[in-house]
Amino acid sequence: MPKNKRPAPRKSSLSPEDKDEAVTQQLCDLAIDLAEQDGDEAEGVAAGAVLQQAAIDFHKIIKKSLQQKKDDILYDAIERTKYADLDAWQFLKEQVEEASEILLVRRDEGKVLELNAFVVPFFAHVGGGLKREQCFQDQEAFDALSASFKQAKLEGPDATVVLVSHAYHLDEIDSIRYSHLFEMNRDAFGAMADKKLGATDAIERSISGWPENLFAADDDAVELRFLLGFSLKATDDAFYTVPDDEAGADAYFSAREERFHGWTEQVAPLLKRCLVTDGSEVDLHFLYQDLFHGGKERGIAEYFTLQMMSELNHGLDQHGVASSDASAVVGPADVRGEMLLRVNLYGKDGALLASSEKPLAAGADLQVEVDDTYDALRTIGVTSLVVAMRFEADGQPSEMQPYQAH
Repeated sequence: MPKNKRPAPRKSSLSPEDKDEAVTQQLCDLAIDLAEQDGDEAEGVAAGAVLQQAAIDFHKIIKKSLQQKKDDILYDAIERTKYADLDAWQFLKEQVEEASEILLVRRDEGKVLELNAFVVPFFAHVGGGLKREQCFQDQEAFDALSASFKQAKLEGPDATVVLVSHAYHLDEIDSIRYSHLFEMNRDAFGAMADKKLGATDAIERSISGWPENLFAADDDAVELRFLLGFSLKATDDAFYTVPDDEAGADAYFSAREERFHGWTEQVAPLLKRCLVTDGSEVDLHFLYQDLFHGGKERGIAEYFTLQMMSELNHGLDQHGVASSDASAVVGPADVRGEMLLRVNLYGKDGALLASSEKPLAAGADLQVEVDDTYDALRTIGVTSLVVAMRFEADGQPSEMQPYQAH
């Protein structure tokens, strides 16, 4: 008679939410470990092997999360790490951004190709705002605009560059999550390297539409927009090799910046033709070409700075005070748990004329933020600046000292 077998113990199964939570925490822990070791030599062979395995696991989680469209793991890990270790937060954020905006593909013959998603933020100053139905109707101008990146030597002669025929609104750019951008890169690679005729669904989905234009016809509108493109090249392309020495690297980037300024003058008429068809006057101000996330952050920062200067200027006008008779106080402020950079304008009698705030990113260099603010204040004619270590809960600045340019 067969003996009764003891039933095997049931394996505990984690819910999908619990698994994602475990992966999120693992990514945080790995980021902290790797950030601590970044730039330092591991002590001993064993420690080096552990660190090497940690780096493999770290990048595997990021790539798998992108492929499986589990953006919440990436965003939650970045947010959680911010409160645990700022160095680890910066490291993790940079690694996730790079993995989503740079695609590396090894071909069968051993050649490695790199595809970058880049943006060029720009401000369009046009009466009544831009009209979506007028944008990118001039195919000849768009083709010339696309070709200009190589002609102006912003991209190498052997690279392939594709521009999306759309002036992205900030809301559209901001809605592109990490896995979406990763998908867009794969779409672009298929079209550029493999010459596939398949649909580029992810790229098409990124054009989600502008919000309603609330400007009146006679309003002086300044709008932030982004050109979005993709650049494909070999990883060993000498055009993109930055010299190892500091002086050589500085010269390399200075020369590129000079070429970019020349490019903006060359393409301004082309971009105007791409933006309006009714002959409206358009004044363009370009920011710098950068990889997707760096360019996005640059555009947002400049947008908030312009908004701040507009609010301060409005305060001066309301009180009838000349900008030369006003003085400014700038410093960080904690508003309901969010760190902001606040600027107050005061008259000669000490009366508050205007106050404005903009987001202050975690880990931001306060001196750099203050320097940029001073440069912006000078554009509206305010040259007297005092720096506060902080604004207290009652709104008063404390520990103030005169601004010194660096």
